[in-house]
Formats: sequence, structure tokens, C-alpha cells
Amino acid sequence: MNRGTQVLLVATLLMLCGCGTINTVFRPDAVASQNLKDSRSHCENIPRIYSGVIYGFCTLNGEPAPEKSLKDRTLSDHEGNAFPIIAIEFIGSSVLDTLVLPYTIYRQNKDGSIEIFR
Repeated sequence: MNRGTQVLLVATLLMLCGCGTINTVFRPDAVASQNLKDSRSHCENIPRIYSGVIYGFCTLNGEPAPEKSLKDRTLSDHEGNAFPIIAIEFIGSSVLDTLVLPYTIYRQNKDGSIEIFR
């Protein structure tokens, strides 16, 4: 694999991993607000600077999903560890947040934080 292909592959993976940044910077504010409302997050707003990382923390800070009844549970409900996925998400979001920092500083000064409407 040549150097250009490797750089393109890494950039694509970082873009896919940083979905918090994509939801807060590249999509309308209403999308981030609705997503955090749906996850029952306790956050009231998200500052635009490093918003992807904060979005991830707010998502984790949400109320747990209602428990399934015992008869509906399967073994797969208890398997796996989400830590690697969360770590990759935070790393990807922090890299993308750093790349778009000049834009997010401008937007924070112009529009303020993203409000989470209940």
C-alpha cells in the first residue's frame, strides 16, 4: 500500500470514529440536541469548542436504557466490553475537534453553546 492510500485510509477512519464531532460541528444543532435528548443525557448544553468529546461524555452521562425482562435477555446482552469502542470514539473526536478548532472558536463566539432542549 502506498503512502497516499495509507493517509487516506487513516483520515477516513478518523472521520468515521469522530461521530460526536460530526454530530455537533457538521450537522444542525437540532440533531445533536435531539440525540442527547433521546439518550436521556443530563447535559443542558454543549460548548462548541471540543464539542465532539463533550458530546461523547454527555452520551455516556445519560440514563441507562430500561431493563429488559429476564425472559427477553440473551447471553449476548452480557457479553463484550465497550471500552475499546469508546476509547476510539474519544480519540477520533479529539483529533477532529482539534482540526476544526478555529471554526468552533468562531462559532462559539458567534452562536454560543448548543442547547439541549427537553
